[in-house]
Amino acid sequence: MTIRLYDTNARRIRDFTPLVPGCVSIYLCGATVQAAPHIGHIRSGLNFDIMRRWFAHRGYDVTFVRNVTDIDDKIITKSAEQNRPWWSIGYENETAFNAAYDALGCLRPTYEPRATGHIPEMIEMMRGLIERGHAYAADGNVYFDVRSFPPYLRLSHQELDNLLQPSGEGETGKRDPRDFAMWKAAKEGEPSWETPWGRGRPGWHLECSAMAHKYLGAAFDIHGGGIDLIFPHHENEIAQAKAYGDDFAAYWTHNAWVTMSGEKMAKSLGNSVLLTEMLTRWRPIVLRYYLGTPHYRSMIEYSEEALREAESAFARIEGFIRRTVERTGLVQPAPAVPPAFAAAMDDDLGVPQALALVHTTVRQGNAALTAGDKESAAASLAELRAMLGVLGLDPLDAHWSGGGTDRGDDLHGVVDSLVRLVLDQRQAARARKDYATADTIRDQLQHSGLTIEDTPSGARWSMA
Repeated sequence: MTIRLYDTNARRIRDFTPLVPGCVSIYLCGATVQAAPHIGHIRSGLNFDIMRRWFAHRGYDVTFVRNVTDIDDKIITKSAEQNRPWWSIGYENETAFNAAYDALGCLRPTYEPRATGHIPEMIEMMRGLIERGHAYAADGNVYFDVRSFPPYLRLSHQELDNLLQPSGEGETGKRDPRDFAMWKAAKEGEPSWETPWGRGRPGWHLECSAMAHKYLGAAFDIHGGGIDLIFPHHENEIAQAKAYGDDFAAYWTHNAWVTMSGEKMAKSLGNSVLLTEMLTRWRPIVLRYYLGTPHYRSMIEYSEEALREAESAFARIEGFIRRTVERTGLVQPAPAVPPAFAAAMDDDLGVPQALALVHTTVRQGNAALTAGDKESAAASLAELRAMLGVLGLDPLDAHWSGGGTDRGDDLHGVVDSLVRLVLDQRQAARARKDYATADTIRDQLQHSGLTIEDTPSGARWSMA
């Protein structure tokens, strides 16, 4: 068994070999909690949740760290605009992100550190970098000297001489304009912490280097995040950590964006779709299917049509599960997934190829039900549940079957009640031998995209 992953640093798919046999350590750059999450934010959490689940299914003991950036230029700006404490904005949006991750079935991280809880670790890292000649203090700021670290930009494959480093307000005293801030001098009215170089606050890049070191040590297996983080964030993380003496991440893995009209979904572009809005119109499990089943390195172009297709595709899965359980009783997941599914997932988390086998299994199971072969249908369901469990999409799992109260589930219940009301009218027409009316009702339901199946226990509906 060999899992292969695309390594952004190597720019190729590599065989994965954990640093510690039987264990996998993952650090994922989590939310900067300046605003409520849109579906582009949540995609990263879903993709790495599937990665984590797959490693666990393969028998690894997974340590998964997803940080929270709760101090940032944008948070401070919003604090001033809204006349609210910066920590209030951060806490409110951190809560919204966690609710979104929970709603879409993401497993809780092993550790979820906040940046502001790790100022001592950041000070220690800056002290070590200054002592080693890789950083310097100026005007209350602390900068990383990029020319002191020759491997700089190996991840993003840029040339230093062509680099334009993003610069923030108040970053004075740089020796080289490309040096980046690890610590920013305090400004009036802004949050600050005491350091040997004066009061100030951390830079974004330093936060993750320090937290990864704290929870995963000097070397760990996988560092993840969105492709937009490759530069400057991940490039600067590497420079700090390796110059400090850490081996840092062995593999770099990045997920692609959710786009709208070909552009990255972002609040700054005015094209973001908040997850809270989506949950009023779509069931959470359907949103997970939509966001989690494309390949993690492929762009997702947002559209209502694509969501409807995802809803219909997942309804076919649910329909088979419901019919089989009604006829055979509850079937437990198989202990292992089919070999073809495993081969797809082992190949750089090939979820689309794995999903094709899911739908093939559903078709085979439906054929077995039609033939009256309950044993084969139950075997298909056991395999199906094992595969869906890896993807976090098993509707019989306690997370999804526990009677959630979100609006998406409410809407599904309303639809179910309305359809059953119509089916009762159809049954009444059949009872009085008004078969023309009964057939008309059935045809109208089918025209609406529903499949009606008459069973000994009554009519059953599903999405066509």
